[in-house]
Amino acid sequence: MSLRWNPLAPSLSQRCNEMANRRRGDVDAIFDDQTFTLRLTLGALAELEDAFGASDLIGLAARFEDGRLSARDIMRIIGSGIRGGGAQVSDDDVARFACDGGLDAYINVAAQLLSATFGELNPEVAPTGPSAPQDA
Repeated sequence: MSLRWNPLAPSLSQRCNEMANRRRGDVDAIFDDQTFTLRLTLGALAELEDAFGASDLIGLAARFEDGRLSARDIMRIIGSGIRGGGAQVSDDDVARFACDGGLDAYINVAAQLLSATFGELNPEVAPTGPSAPQDA
């Protein structure tokens, strides 16, 4: 099997950047008019374990399960997700980001990222998306 380069086909990086890959746990968000792909990689999860004093992933998931997040929690989750997605930003940078939709938008991004990573921790707390089409 041989592979050929097609100059008209979108590059791999273009295809990867066109849309977040939910199967990989990606979430796209716009901060300061710049689109970021957020992903909680193992490194990002380890960073969150350290930040929240969790000894393991189960402890980290339990920390988020009740849906109570402080502004600092949201900042850390978003910052870890942006760094996991490959951008070099600090939590201080994240604290200064502007986001259309204000606090609700920040909460939604953090909740989507946690849901994409851990699944629905608590269905009563996790945001719901559009329902799947039903067979007639």
